[in-house]
Amino acid sequence: MPSEPRFVFDTNVVVSALLLKQSVARQAFDKAVHLGKLLISEATIEELHAVLRRAGFDKYVTEDERMEFLVAFVRDGVLVEVTERVTACRDPEDDKFLELAINGRATCIVSGDEDLRVLHPFRGIAIMTPREFLEYPVK
Repeated sequence: MPSEPRFVFDTNVVVSALLLKQSVARQAFDKAVHLGKLLISEATIEELHAVLRRAGFDKYVTEDERMEFLVAFVRDGVLVEVTERVTACRDPEDDKFLELAINGRATCIVSGDEDLRVLHPFRGIAIMTPREFLEYPVK
């Protein structure tokens, strides 16, 4: 296990952290950035990019601000090469977060998605909601 904590945040939590500055998701995101590193993969970046381009978010944050956030997120994250594939989630679209966690030796996955949450713990990696993460004593 790396000495610095490493976290996987699912796309919905990252988007909530960006759009809702006072949210529990934002507090969890800020805690993770402060205590360790956020793990990213090509698949998770592609999904986040596609979601952030949706015009429906314009009423919260401009597209330019969303793209600036994405650039900073990618710049500051730890890019993990996924070599071990996982097919464990009942929603195959969520396997990319499990793959990222396994290949990146994550401390935990932060997600509100029940398709991921039902797998807690996954191969010894905790899967918790943003609220649970705030209460989690990260070492």
